[in-house]
Amino acid sequence: MMGFGAKACQGRKPCLAGPLRARGACGTLPGMIGKAVGAGFVAARDFVARGLLRLGVTPNMLTLTGMAFTAAAAVCYALGSGSRFANPWGHNDWANGYLLLAGALLILASACDMLDGAVARLGNRGTVFGAFLDSTLDRYSDFAVYAGIAAHYALVEPANVTFILLCMLAFFNAFMISYARARAEDLIARCRVGYWQRGERSAAILIATFSFNIPALVVQQALSPLFTALRRIFHTKRVIEGKRVIEDVREGPWWLKIRLWRWPRMTVPYDLITGLNIAWLIFAPLPATDVLRLWMK
Repeated sequence: MMGFGAKACQGRKPCLAGPLRARGACGTLPGMIGKAVGAGFVAARDFVARGLLRLGVTPNMLTLTGMAFTAAAAVCYALGSGSRFANPWGHNDWANGYLLLAGALLILASACDMLDGAVARLGNRGTVFGAFLDSTLDRYSDFAVYAGIAAHYALVEPANVTFILLCMLAFFNAFMISYARARAEDLIARCRVGYWQRGERSAAILIATFSFNIPALVVQQALSPLFTALRRIFHTKRVIEGKRVIEDVREGPWWLKIRLWRWPRMTVPYDLITGLNIAWLIFAPLPATDVLRLWMK
């Protein structure tokens, strides 16, 4: 399923509580605001989770339901993954309507993704298999979204080879970011470095969806997250070799501090980078041009 930031995974699988655990972040004004918002969100989530427990809903039921919502969203992407710049909203144009439906379905999937862990924790129903199922279906969800978008570009006439390949790269990046962390944490204590964590990737998908600008999403996710995967690889290598590793850029030299994408959540540099990514997804006038087909002619 889609997931945003801190996932309620107590009792399901070990994790940190996302942005609220960013070291030293809560001492700043953005950190204090984020802490207050996060506390309110957790209270609301747990309230809903207790209601689901009273209805007899299990964590695995929520996990599977979220996957079903994501699969339905993938079908909507296949039917409407255009760009508003090349395919503007119109009374006779249903493509953007499909994107709105895809976004709504992904929001429901995200709700299931956040609630399954809360239900497991509050109801003491966490299991090893539940954690395994949750993580496995997360990878299927990543695949479903980009498979749906790729299907759209495969069904147009002629098929858009460039954007089909970019969709494959986007999914590969999402998979490798998660795989690199999972494999690294079999060898070292933790490996959560890099900007494009699951919350950021999921938010990017929703922003592009509701902006009707899927081509900008595909290009962004095919290129930028690659550097998060590479950073996790090199981070793991340095830890294994016993070299000094600076996870929090605020503790490093000036030449690390100017790399704004390395700052943790709820800091001004992080917000600047996030703002640029959001602006790209909303405003980039990027048509889905099949560059490879043009080049091969």
